[in-house]
This record gives sequence, structure tokens and C-alpha cells, in this order.
Amino acid sequence: MLTVASTAFYAQEIRTVDSLKLNTYTIVNREDATQNDTVVKQKNDSIKKKPVLEGIVKRKAKDYERFDQKKKQLTLYNEAELYYTDIELKSGIIVLDYEKDEVYAGRLKDSLGNYNQYPVFKQGNNVIEPDSIRFNFKTKKAMIWNSRTQQGEMYIKAEVSKRENDSVIFLRNARITTSKNLDDPEYYFLVRKVKFVPKKKVVAGLTNMVIADVPTPIGLPFAYFPMTEKSTSGFIIPTPGESNRQGYFLQNGGYYFALSDYYDLAVLGDYYTNGSYGLRVESSYSKRYKFNGRVNFRFENNIQGERGLPDYVKSKQYNIQWSHSQDAKAAANSRFSASVNLGSSQYYRNSVNLNNVSSSLNNNMSSSINYSKTFPTVPQVNFSVTATHNQNTNTEQINMTLPTLQASVDRIFPFAKEGETKKGILKNINLQYNLRGENRIATYDSLFFKPQMFRDAKTGIQHTIPLSTNFKIAKYFNVNLGANYNEVWALKTTDKYYSNIENRVITEDVNGFDAYRTYNFNTSLGTTLYGTFNFGEDKKFQALRHVISPSVSYNYNPSFDQYYDTYAIDATGNTLADFSRFENTVFGVPNKNLAQNVGFSVKNTFEGKFTDDENNTDEPKKKELLLLNLSTSYNIVADSLKWGGVTLNGGTKLLKDKMNVNFAARLDPYAIDNAGRRIDVFNIDNGGSLFRMTSANLTINYSFTSSDFSNDKSSKSDQTAMNGGRTDDLFGTGTDLSDNRKSMFNKDKDEDNTKNNSEWYMTKLPWDFRFAYSVTYNNSNRQSEISSQSLMGSGNIELAPRWKVGFSSGYDFKNKGITFTQLRFERDLESWRMSFNWVPVGTNKYWGFFIGISSSMLSDIKWEERQLPDKVFR
Repeated sequence: MLTVASTAFYAQEIRTVDSLKLNTYTIVNREDATQNDTVVKQKNDSIKKKPVLEGIVKRKAKDYERFDQKKKQLTLYNEAELYYTDIELKSGIIVLDYEKDEVYAGRLKDSLGNYNQYPVFKQGNNVIEPDSIRFNFKTKKAMIWNSRTQQGEMYIKAEVSKRENDSVIFLRNARITTSKNLDDPEYYFLVRKVKFVPKKKVVAGLTNMVIADVPTPIGLPFAYFPMTEKSTSGFIIPTPGESNRQGYFLQNGGYYFALSDYYDLAVLGDYYTNGSYGLRVESSYSKRYKFNGRVNFRFENNIQGERGLPDYVKSKQYNIQWSHSQDAKAAANSRFSASVNLGSSQYYRNSVNLNNVSSSLNNNMSSSINYSKTFPTVPQVNFSVTATHNQNTNTEQINMTLPTLQASVDRIFPFAKEGETKKGILKNINLQYNLRGENRIATYDSLFFKPQMFRDAKTGIQHTIPLSTNFKIAKYFNVNLGANYNEVWALKTTDKYYSNIENRVITEDVNGFDAYRTYNFNTSLGTTLYGTFNFGEDKKFQALRHVISPSVSYNYNPSFDQYYDTYAIDATGNTLADFSRFENTVFGVPNKNLAQNVGFSVKNTFEGKFTDDENNTDEPKKKELLLLNLSTSYNIVADSLKWGGVTLNGGTKLLKDKMNVNFAARLDPYAIDNAGRRIDVFNIDNGGSLFRMTSANLTINYSFTSSDFSNDKSSKSDQTAMNGGRTDDLFGTGTDLSDNRKSMFNKDKDEDNTKNNSEWYMTKLPWDFRFAYSVTYNNSNRQSEISSQSLMGSGNIELAPRWKVGFSSGYDFKNKGITFTQLRFERDLESWRMSFNWVPVGTNKYWGFFIGISSSMLSDIKWEERQLPDKVFR
């Protein structure tokens, strides 16, 4: 046991040793020390000595190693290192007393009077960095001055530390903080007396909080800080607040279950004084090199108004989300993935959880669960089973496939030997087999997973065998020949007849197996033309290349009118109408009329060769300037309206590929009558132009930053994307009320920590901006109107390395109104985060302020205030 006197003596010796000169000591080498030890042993053979050290002591020093046989001490000076069993000690000076089995280490002072080479004591995974330390090898006890240690996210600095054993350390006047700047933290908890159990817990006496070296009245008579590297279960403290429509509330309270290293569970709930409540169950799971995923279930029972009054509304909404991805190394020939987002159609619009704010603008929810497997046979066989879901949140219509079964056999070349080069029309002949089966369901939100939903299901199987070959004519023309055999099986068909009793046409479902078989032929001829215009190698724009890919195709689809019947549409029975019993089947009806279509298409690609160097020393760079595609068709056997419409589409990239421009138009050569129907008269013969534009659209997306257009720092929200929304912030970002510690800008905190917190930008101001413009023109019935037109924009700016401001907004020119608008302000306070989020207009008007510690261990030390949006439930 170390006494206070000896402790002070060694501390004083360690602190003054840096002033000693090298020439005051006699340097003894290891061989002399060994010989002296041998002599001493021979003289004292009959004397019973204390046990020696338990292991070999390895040491080294830069300046010298000095043995003092009288004091039984070894001194290591300047960049000293000592290794003993599982203990590592590095320091400016180390003194080993091998008679007392003690070691003490301290720092050094340089010529300017600054201390350096502080001791670093490491035992196992525990690391302590004090000013000085004294340690006994046998008792494992130690006295440490100004120790510094890290336990998970916690940093601890104590004036004096007394180490009793491997598992218990007593501290006096300790600072506990999550700040990485332990010597000058922006905040810390001052604890007078502490019992510290590494990797387990900190039990403290009187504790109070100090912010910027200013003591605060925030304190506790005792405190408990968990210290663990593993997840632990515990309560999640709810956040109080007030809503105009739902009263006072407690949100996001619950319990976190650390069930395993592979999965966890969090159960959260909300309660409002008007009787509304919410429940959320969240779980994440992962297994390295195998898979990972996340499951969310959310339910809200929202009440608005008072029971018995006209404005009383009660709304129950739910949402289920599941994402699963398989590691590429898990299985070579099989893969399973899932992306599920389904629930009530009005969930995102009625939800008071601000994590769903940006998703309230979504008009669609979709899901997909897929399992695929490849059988490495010859030929190769591919198999997959997929369940899909698509839900329109406006019409509340739901389309599902439960499931879709697909199988295919890889291409077979019957006239080519294995490994042989396939040239010519005969050796290129190949065939394939494809199977697709679907159980398709179309229903509505109100009937979801009810018996009627399954009664209306449609089941069908399609078999397809494509046969094709290709060859060249005159070296420059590519010819493709093909034929397709198609067979469709249906388990439910349709029958129509006129009922004299009900005086109307009756449509009935006929259960039972039925099938139809079709075939068709196709061929195409295409080539590629190149034209190059050189402007000179001394020019920045050196050359322009125009690539033209024209193609002519012919498709023959025979008539299969044998699958069509007639029915009377009135009581006389003289007026008949055609129908196919396969009308409401999954894969549709066979062709009734003979069709021979000739298709024409031209693909234009314009490419340029540029140099970025004014002296023309750099290698030229190729860049795609414009894509322009044109296509139309002509039906040879049609009685009228032989020409199809002309489709025009294209795109380009401008401003160093930061601006994407895409456009499309539909042109019709025929005129229309007063009812808006196409007539067999060309538009130019009807007093119009050569073509009548029926529709057109234009989209422009532009994203740029202050870093010379080199990086797009747009923030991305994983939860917003999981909800079915955009990954960028054009429609705003969601606010996770259960974890306000997360940045709204999704920026790496470690990146910000490399910057000076107090430094303001002088010559640069980092920012990023993006906008999207969309306009749609409609003239299908001579209305000549802009059916939709909007401009959306979002941006972020850093006023200082830790000050960020962002916005998302837009304008709807068609409805003449401002779209969803969000303003974001954030201040990174190193260990703290302060944010303000404001939606000033619209149905989602909201504001929220938060300031709190970023660390998850102290996440409940926060202050937040917010005003929830006043939702009108539907």
C-alpha cells in the first residue's frame, strides 16, 4: 500500500527530474548489471528473498538507461518505453524500482518550459494518459495525477486517481464529458468523488454541469453514467409539447431492447390529452457478410374536435416498412431482397410525426419482395419469385401481384458447336424459353386484405419461345430475323349475354382452365453512319461527330378471331357485338385484326471533342452534346389511319454536365373531329399544319456547388427515401422527433471537426443549390393548354464551418401557389447541436427548436420546443 508521503516524494522526484543533467549519472550497461546481480546472489544464497517479478521486463530509451544498484532502481530517459506482461508504459522518464516492484513515470520539460512526452499507460484495452503515474506490479495498485481516459463516447479527466485493482478506480475532482477536447471542453460534469469501473459504470457523488468554464445550477446529489461498448436496454424519455388541435402531448417515449448483437427492438409511443395516441415499433438486424435490414411498424389514432360536435373526426392510419439486402458474398447463385412501404393511403398526409413531412407530397407507395436463383446448368436456368405492391394515395387504388413467378432457360444455338464462333444466318439461330405466372389483385384501401380482395384475384401463366438470328449484308447493314410463339393459360374467363329478365347485358366470371395460342414474325434492318467535322487541333472545340443510326422494322401479327364470340346487346337479338372470353385475364386478349406494321426510327447522337487547356497541351476530351430520337410506324393492312404518330424525344447536358435537359413530344399527322376523335384526314388537308402536336413535356434539373461545380453536396434522407420520397431535399427533409441529435444536413461530423470552430469564412462561402423545372403541354382535343408547370429549388449554405442554413421551396405556375417550403438552420457546437426547422406556409406549418448533447449516451440532456402542424384529418 502506498503512503501519502511516499506518493508526494515520488511525484516531486518525477516532476523535477527533467532538470537533471546527463553527466551527473554513471551509465551502466546490461552486462555489468547482470554480473552485479550474480555476485549478490552468490553472497546471499542462504537468505530467503522475496519472489521476483512475474515476467520479463522489456525496456528502451532514447538518451540513456541508468542502473542504481544502491537504490535498486532503473531509470529510462527520453522517449522511454517499458513492457511487462500486459502492461505498456511510454513516457518522457520512467523509474523502475525492482526491489519494491514499482514503476513511476512522468513528463519532461523542453527548453521553452513546455511539458511534453506525457505518460501513456495501457493495460489490455484500457488506456490512461496522465501527467504522472506510480504503479505497483504486485498489488496492481496505482496513483495517477491528471489522468485522461476514454470509455466509449465518454472522456474522463481526474486530478487524482487511485487504482485499487483491474476493475475499480477511485477519482477525485473528475471532469466527465463527451467533448474530444478534454483539456478545454466546451462543457463537462464536475464530480468531486467518483467510483469508476472501466467499461461498466461511473458512480458519482455531488455532480454539477459546467458550460464554457462557467458553473451552472444544473446538478445532482449523485449520478450514474453507464460505460459499455455494447448496446444496453433502457427507457427512452418522452418529449413534452403542445398542439393546437390535440392539446398537450408526450411524444417518442418508450423502451429500447438490446436483444442481441445481431438485432434490436425499440417500442415508442405518443399520447395526446384529447385522446389521440401513436405507436411505433422499430427493429434493425444485421449479420456480417450475410444480410442486413430494418423493419418499421407505425400506427396512429388521431382525433380532432370534440365528440358529438360537427367537426369531430377520428382517423386511424398505419404504415409498414421493411428493407432487406443480402451481402454479395453470402450466396453466389441466389439472392433475396425486400423493399416494402405499404399502409393507409392517407398516412403521410395525416401523420403528426415530422419524419413524414416531406413524404406527405408523395402520390405513390410501392413495395417489392424478390427471391432469385440461378442454376449453373447447361443451358443455364434462372428462377425468381416476386411479390409487388403499388398504391396510389390519391385514388386509394392498390395493385398487387402475389406472387409473380418467372423462369427462363438461357439461349440455345442448335446449329453451332460448343465454343465455335457464331457467324452467318444459320449458326446464329437461337431459341429461348420463358415462363411467367402472375396472381394479380386490384383493390382499394378500404378492402385491403379483406376476403373480397382475394375473390377478385386474376391468375394467369404465359409461355414464350422466341426464335431469332442475325447476320450482315454488304458488311454495313445488320439484319435481325425473329419469330415468337406465345401461349397463355387462364384460370378464370368471362362470358357475356343478354338477359331478358334483367333487360341488360350480363357479364359473368367462368372458373376453369382455358388457353389461347398466338405467334408473330418480325425483322429489322439497321446501320450506323458517321460524319465528322474537324475545326482544327488549335481550337478549343476541335471536332464534331454526328452518329446516325437509322432502322426499319417489319412486324407481322396474324388475326386470331377464333378466340372471339358475339353477344346480343338488346332484346331483339339482331344487334351483335364481339367480345373475347379472355378480356379480363392477366395477359389480355389475342389480336383480332391482322396487322402488318412497318416501323421507322432514327437515333441521332452529336459528340464533340474539346480541350480544356488554352495551350492545347492536354489530351482532347470527348463529350456527348445531344441525343435526338425520332420514330413512327405504318400499318400496311389497315383500312384507315395507317400512319401512327411521330414520337420525338431527346436530351442534353450543359454547364459541365450539371444541368440535365430532357424533352419529348408527340406529333399526329391526322386531324380530329369536333368530338376529339381521330379521322382519316391528314391535318394539313384539314387546314392545319403538317403535324398536330398532341402533347409535349420539358424537364430541367440543375445542381451545382461552390466547389467549382465538382461536388454535389445535396443532403440525402434515408428515411424519406424509405417512405417513397426523393433522396434529395427538393421537397424538404423529414425531422425525426425521436432523435433530434441527427443533422438535418446529413453532413459528416468528422469532416466538420477538421475545421476551426471560431473561424469565419473570409474568401469562400461553401454552398450547394439545385432546382428542377417541369412543364407539360396538352393538345389532344385542341385545348392547347399547359397542364402542369412548376419550379422547385433547394439549397444549403455554410456561413461558417459550423453554421449551416438551408431551404426548400417552389412555385406551381398552373395553380398559382407556393409549394412546400421549409427553412433549416443548424449550429454545430462540437459536443452539442442546435437547430431550428420552420415550415412557414401550407397544411404542414411547423416550427421546432432543439439544443442538446450529440452523444447517444447523454441524449436526454436537451431542451426542445416545437409547434406541430394543425392537420385536417381525412
